[in-house]
Amino acid sequence: MSEPRRRMTGKERREQLIQISRTLFAEKGFDGTSVEEIAATANVSKPVVYEHFGGKEGVYAVVVDREMQKLLGMVTEALSASHALVKLERAALALLAYVEENSEGFRILVRDSHAASGTGTFASLINDIASQVEDVMVDEFAGRGYDPKLAPMYAQMLVGMVALTGQWWLDVRRPSREEVAAHLVNLAWNGLTGLNPQPRLTSGSRLIEERRAPLLPRPTEKELRERERARERELREAEKARERELKEREKIRERELREAEKLAREAEKARLRELKEQEKIREREQREAEKLAREQERARERELREAEKAREREQRELERARIREAREAERASNSSR
Repeated sequence: MSEPRRRMTGKERREQLIQISRTLFAEKGFDGTSVEEIAATANVSKPVVYEHFGGKEGVYAVVVDREMQKLLGMVTEALSASHALVKLERAALALLAYVEENSEGFRILVRDSHAASGTGTFASLINDIASQVEDVMVDEFAGRGYDPKLAPMYAQMLVGMVALTGQWWLDVRRPSREEVAAHLVNLAWNGLTGLNPQPRLTSGSRLIEERRAPLLPRPTEKELRERERARERELREAEKARERELKEREKIRERELREAEKLAREAEKARLRELKEQEKIREREQREAEKLAREQERARERELREAEKAREREQRELERARIREAREAERASNSSR
């Protein structure tokens, strides 16, 4: 004769209902799930569900709160790393690990929570995570000479980018989460202008990911030390690369300034040459005008002299004509006597 089935305790029944509801909410959403379906799946009556949670809204609130706390805890732990790059890597890996290992919970979170449920939304969760990232970015901005007041905006940008990528990756699942995280960090850390064509996570973050994978063997203490040293080397190299980039940008800026100054000097020289040429042209024009005026004056004087000579010749001709007329008159007078 078989033993009778053990009756669940109240705590066990509550946990069973939460897990069943979690699966149904992930598959059908809040509106698509009913108390009847939750009760039927758990092989209990509807009053049992009402007794534990007061209704569908109550169990939904518990499910959402658990998932939010789980994801927030994973991201918070990732942000405890020392270096900003490692914080970013581990936060991206934590979110993608949650997506992969808690797909049902993530599907519930990314749905807009029902107004009647009284729970937060995925946006509010993102805001909670962004507020923690903001604290990290304030320190980074202050250390790098950026305005810390911009940290909240950058935190929203960063967390939003990772969260939306997680939503996309929830369905495609390719490439691996480590590779997706590497590309996310590549874009966030380097920007489009400094994008690495073949990004990889630092060794420390890869180690965290390897620890999370259940099928991989646990690394030895020696391997851990080697990886930590490799991570430190990578961080030093990344810092050196950043310093080299800053120096190169400073050199480019100095070259641009020198080129601008050179162009300004050449432009000034060209302007002075143009002014000299214009002055020479004005002087030539003035000399030509003075020469023309002198020639016109001489021509006028010649005309005046020629006119004076013509007038004198005319006077002499008139005088000679009067003399002739007088002589003719005198001869005529003498002849008549």
